[in-house]
Amino acid sequence: AEIEETLKRLQSQKGVIGLIVINSEGIPVRTTMDNATTVQYASLLHSLVANARNCVRDTDPQNDLTFLRVRSKKHEIMIAPDKDYMLIVIQNPSE
Repeated sequence: AEIEETLKRLQSQKGVIGLIVINSEGIPVRTTMDNATTVQYASLLHSLVANARNCVRDTDPQNDLTFLRVRSKKHEIMIAPDKDYMLIVIQNPSE
């Protein structure tokens, strides 16, 4: 119930296009977007986070990736990786 409330609160924020929760294998377990878009984001961002995490650890083995924010002309993607799950928030930054 607490997770549902948090997802609803995030989804209601201004400019948020969608939310995706993926497991450690990159498989979507919860989404507010259509299936094709969800699968595409999940696959690509799972790889991006793995590479970013490796980069952080290569620089400092005692460190780890806690948050990743990517902004393009159209969207801003915020990713909060955890041990078992990853929360992805896609928003329109101009709204």
